[in-house]
This record gives sequence, structure tokens and C-alpha cells, in this order.
Amino acid sequence: MKYYRLHINCKPDRVIYTSISRVLGVEPMEFQPSKMFPEETYDDWTYEIQEAENEYKDFINIFLDLIEPKFSELKELGISKKDILIWKLYEYEHQCAMEFNPQEMKRLGEIGIHLNIDCWENEKYERSK
Repeated sequence: MKYYRLHINCKPDRVIYTSISRVLGVEPMEFQPSKMFPEETYDDWTYEIQEAENEYKDFINIFLDLIEPKFSELKELGISKKDILIWKLYEYEHQCAMEFNPQEMKRLGEIGIHLNIDCWENEKYERSK
């Protein structure tokens, strides 16, 4: 399974947090309390899309198409491009391989948005060795 996340760091303010959803027209992931983070601080707005096996999501363009036309509105909320991150979270078996389209990388670079990648081996595969 692959997970793609658009993270927007903002001031810890519920009004700004909900305004990001209004501006972008999508709802963020639901906050899951933990021992480290027992309550929502409204400083990390995160939107996620998932990709199943044998499926392809053009996640970079999906996220850039979502945020690029809204940069001025996000700026009004105090959000700059350096506050925006795109993540690829990838659970794999046997081999972790990725390929990125040059046009997508160029678009990311021209806009100034960072791409982060986090990979981990599937636990089922690990146990079967």
C-alpha cells in the first residue's frame, strides 16, 4: 500500500486549520490521539490519498493542482511554500523501487515544494522469511 500526504504547517489555530480545508476544497485526515500527542494542536493540516496494488495515482500533480492555484489565498492565512510538504509513504515487499517523471520534478522545483519519501518493509513479508 502506498500513502501520499500533503502536509501544510500552520500556526496552531483552529480557524486557520479549517480555513485551509475551505480554500483547498478537501478535508484533512482525522486526528488520531496518541500518548505523544493526546490532543489536536491544529498546526499540521494533512490530506491523504491512498494507492492500492496495481493502481497508479499521479500524486504529485494531484497535490500541485490542488495547491498551486490557491497560493495567494494560503499566503493570506500565513502559509508560505516552505510550510508545504508532499510525502510518499511506501510499504513494500522484496524491493523498494521508485521512479519520478522529470516534468513533475521540474514542476516541484520551480514551485519550491519539497518531496519527502518514507519506506518500510511490509511486516508480513518480514515474518515469512
